[in-house]
Amino acid sequence: MKVLSAAECGLVCRNGGVVLYPTEGVWGLGCSPIDEDAVRRVLALKSREESKGLILIAASIAQLMPFLDITSLSEDRCDEISASWPGPNTWVIPASGLVPAFVRGAFQSVAVRVTSHPSVREMCNSFGGALVSTSANVAGAPSPLSFATVCSSIVSGVDAVCVGDTLGTGVASTIRDAVTGEVLR
Repeated sequence: MKVLSAAECGLVCRNGGVVLYPTEGVWGLGCSPIDEDAVRRVLALKSREESKGLILIAASIAQLMPFLDITSLSEDRCDEISASWPGPNTWVIPASGLVPAFVRGAFQSVAVRVTSHPSVREMCNSFGGALVSTSANVAGAPSPLSFATVCSSIVSGVDAVCVGDTLGTGVASTIRDAVTGEVLR
């Protein structure tokens, strides 16, 4: 495991690696959303069922658009989503055909967000698009608020750690359904 800059971590993801990094509120695991081996490594590190699906995080809405089918969303809902970003607001939006089942899980939608964390934005830009993002905890355990609280098996299982700290929100992002507006978490 290497401690690298955000830009270097983006390149690690581009080359099939898995990285550990700070987000707005918790430490996360990330990788390329189209690299099945990398996504399966993330799921194994977390002991997470594939059926639950994963979040995609990006530096801009443009990086998310290839993965989304917004045809069923009203203009008002699209405006509400746009106004909530960047920030710790995740929306579950109908997925385009580009989202692999190993990212979507058992759903026809995908959870997405545009991050406000400068390092994560740099990582996505260096990678060249949206990345898988999930809290860096074993399924059922609390989400780590600091690097010191990340489980040692997760730290030893990644290819790189991004330098930095969370933005201190202290909680995982809010998740809402883009079709209904319902708060899911």
